[in-house]
Amino acid sequence: MQQKIKEAISASIKVKEAVLANEALLQQIETVSTLIANSFEHGNKVLFCGNGGSAADAQHLAAEFTGRFYSDRNPLPAEALHVNTSFVTAVANDYSYDEIYERAVKAHGKSGDVLFAISTSGNSKNCLLAMQEAQKRNMKVIAFTGATGGKMKDHCDFLFNVPSTDTPRIQEVHILIGHTICQLVEELLVARKFI
Repeated sequence: MQQKIKEAISASIKVKEAVLANEALLQQIETVSTLIANSFEHGNKVLFCGNGGSAADAQHLAAEFTGRFYSDRNPLPAEALHVNTSFVTAVANDYSYDEIYERAVKAHGKSGDVLFAISTSGNSKNCLLAMQEAQKRNMKVIAFTGATGGKMKDHCDFLFNVPSTDTPRIQEVHILIGHTICQLVEELLVARKFI
């Protein structure tokens, strides 16, 4: 059992080291952090979507913005689109589960907002439809996926395709990148005296 524990930790470290060595990805974290900070400053919001563990990650990251990260500050407008279970179950029942996030983006998204779509495969249909709707609304779209990017790679402005095909390792790095973005956004807005 100890060997299995060490293998899991080592595998996680290996993927994180690959991310650390990817200068383009590191620059993209900076670019996206600045984009989100600017979006908040202009009165916009950040929306998140995902399924299963990725839904949990979406809710987690939204909470970092609306709550706090390191600084005591005013809340920032962010929402995970699955948290209204009455809405999700009504749309899934009356239309299709594939449409839950698309309809939420239609209801809440506007030009200048940001959508995070999170899917380890990069092929979640409900995320894809939400991304396409967000692009129609002139929102910026950020995708968190696994190595290939899946179908989502063609429908985003910024792709964070974690260099792994192992779902737990991908999710661990999604949270690492997400936390880093939350930290940088908060620091930028505190420095600008916006929050």
